[in-house]
Amino acid sequence: MELVGLSLPLLALFVGFGFMVGVLFGFFGMGGSFLITPTLLILDYPASVAIGCGLAFYFGTSVIAVMKHYDVGQVDYKLGAVLFVVLSIGIELGSRLVFALEALGIANLVTGIAYVLLLAGIGALFLRRAYNLDEDDEDDDGVDDEEIPAVGQRIQSYTIPPMISLTSGGRASLWTISGAGGGVGLVSGLIGVGGGFMRMPAIYYLIGTPLTAAVGTSLFAGLFSGAFGTFTYGASGSVDLAVVGTLLVGSALGARIGSAATTIVEEDDVIIYFGIMMVLASAGIALSELANWLGTDALDVLSVVLLVGSSFFVGLMILYQAAQNVEMDGSHTKATPDGGE
Repeated sequence: MELVGLSLPLLALFVGFGFMVGVLFGFFGMGGSFLITPTLLILDYPASVAIGCGLAFYFGTSVIAVMKHYDVGQVDYKLGAVLFVVLSIGIELGSRLVFALEALGIANLVTGIAYVLLLAGIGALFLRRAYNLDEDDEDDDGVDDEEIPAVGQRIQSYTIPPMISLTSGGRASLWTISGAGGGVGLVSGLIGVGGGFMRMPAIYYLIGTPLTAAVGTSLFAGLFSGAFGTFTYGASGSVDLAVVGTLLVGSALGARIGSAATTIVEEDDVIIYFGIMMVLASAGIALSELANWLGTDALDVLSVVLLVGSSFFVGLMILYQAAQNVEMDGSHTKATPDGGE
């Protein structure tokens, strides 16, 4: 039996997978195309369709998540607009670099190594940040969720005009924003991903915005690039509406839950989950590159299982932590009733 051209098991897989990726997307501000695309490839979808569906899913989920972040005031529209411009320039330069590497016959090797090292490096950076926060917690009563990393505070201290006021407070140099956004765009064009997993850390660490604002602004900055990519692949007939539609059914709820969870889950937990996600993704991509080199399908399947499994694990951990915090808040409210009520 089929619905919208998909078998029932496949339909259930796409809805469930879309929900978990939506939670991660809304929570971390990253697109999830590095999860969706390889999963569709292992299910024997053509590469162009896998990429087109990944971009279309990214765009649809961006709209949902940005709306939720807008509701809680976590989007810096001015910063996001500037980032979109410099991101586009960086992506164009990155794509030209890929063509140059292809002419030398080393494009696949360079992009594969860059992908693995980048994911592992970002994951290690966030796990180190979480470790430092744990040490701070031993000395202080707590950590402010709106705290800006030390490197971000240092970069903000260099006032090189023109300066741009940030919605979350403070100011940042246009040169800093251009360097961070352009660098992310360059790498995005080089390795062929939306770049949300780089964009959010760059906004957080280099530009110096609070973590929740970095997530919302990252989503907004990537919204337009997702729309452009969806239009490009859709015009060539490379977007399977049945696949995208079922993924979005699950992610519509997941993205709003993930976005809301950023205001409930503690900052150190957010950082730990993001670090774990990046390290596991790095291992999955490394296995995929090794599978291509050895020509072993089993390793390729294992890499996708690792990617999909890690998304479900981290997504469930986020939902569990958010539910625990809500339950604790509810218990505290009941234990301290208001007046004579």
